This record gives sequence, structure tokens and C-alpha cells, in this order.
Amino acid sequence: MKILIAEDNLTTRRILEAILVKWNYDVISVCDGNEAWEKLHEKNPPNLIILDWMMPGINGVELCRKLRQEDPEKPMYIILLTARDEKNDIVEGLGAGADDYIAKPFDKEELRARIDVGRRVVELQTALLEKEKLQVIFEMTGAICHELTQPMQAISGNSELMLMNIQKDNPLYRNVKTIKDQIDRMGDITRKLKRVTRYKTKDYINSKIIDLDSSAAP
Repeated sequence: MKILIAEDNLTTRRILEAILVKWNYDVISVCDGNEAWEKLHEKNPPNLIILDWMMPGINGVELCRKLRQEDPEKPMYIILLTARDEKNDIVEGLGAGADDYIAKPFDKEELRARIDVGRRVVELQTALLEKEKLQVIFEMTGAICHELTQPMQAISGNSELMLMNIQKDNPLYRNVKTIKDQIDRMGDITRKLKRVTRYKTKDYINSKIIDLDSSAAP
């Protein structure tokens, strides 16, 4: 998992970097709030963030507020790193959108415990968001299949009637039969789509596609 460190004190920043790398995190570190804001808007930004309260540019509290206002639903866990320990300061930081805080000078084991909590929260948020997205896709797929059923039935029925009135040696017969077979195949596909309850893929050329047979309930 990626972690962003925004800390203007070089010594503290390097200590944090060394600790987190040792714990197998992918670390991105910056020295001010403006650079942190930029890093958090690059492709695949970190979801776990450690922000110094007082730093040049955007301070940690203001950065928390801006991030939460921008996308309240985004999976993200923000830890404020601060020398402030007054109750009012802590309330201000949490009220701005921080999930937790660590007082300077920090204890390494406490840091690890709080980061572990953050990692679990982000993983849970991400899993729930993906589940919600899949549910929307399933519902949309069901609605589309429902709308397609009637026109496909009309095409299939009319094709069947045409086949009954065309001699098999007529060149049109094969064309109409192809239409009938393919529309019936589309009907089979929509019926499978209606039964999709999980997300299973299979290899296809250089990518993956949904495996309808594995994804559809029996």
C-alpha cells in the first residue's frame, strides 16, 4: 500500500521514510502541503496519508479539509502528525477530516499500530466501494436485459413466421434462419446476464473479460 508523508522537517521525514519502507510500504514523501496536494491528484495516489500539522503552503488541517470536501466518499485515511496536544487542537484536526493523530515525538510501535488501523480501514472502504459499484452494474445490466427482451422476442417470433412461409431451397431461408439463430443466441446471453451475481473473469487475447458462465448463478 502507498503512504504519503508530508513533513517539512527533514530529519523527521527521513525517519518516517526509513520506518515505513522497512514495514514494506510504498512511500512517497514531500516537504510541504502544496506538493502533497499535487501528489494526491496524480494517477493512483496514496490512500493512507501522514500530514504534519504545521508546514509551508497548505497546512495539515487545511489540507484535510480540502481533501474531504473534494471527495467525501473516497477511501482515504489521514493521520495528523503534531506537537500540539491540547484538546481543542485535537478536536480541530479531527473536525477538519483527520481520522487519527500522532503526537511528536512519536513512538514507533504506536505509529505502527495506528497505521495498521488505517490500512485496514482503507482496505474495508475500498472493498465496500467496489461492492457498491458492482451492485449498480448488476442492477443496470438487469434493466437493460429487461428492455431488450421484448424487441428480441418480436424479432425471433417474426423470423419464425417467415421461416414457416419460405421454402428451404429459397436463398432467403438461410438468411432469415441466421437472423433467428443469432437473436435466439442473444436471448441466451441476456438470460445469463440477468443471473450474474459475482465477478469472474477469463483471459481474452491480451486482456480479461467477464466469464458469464462462471458469473451467472445456476
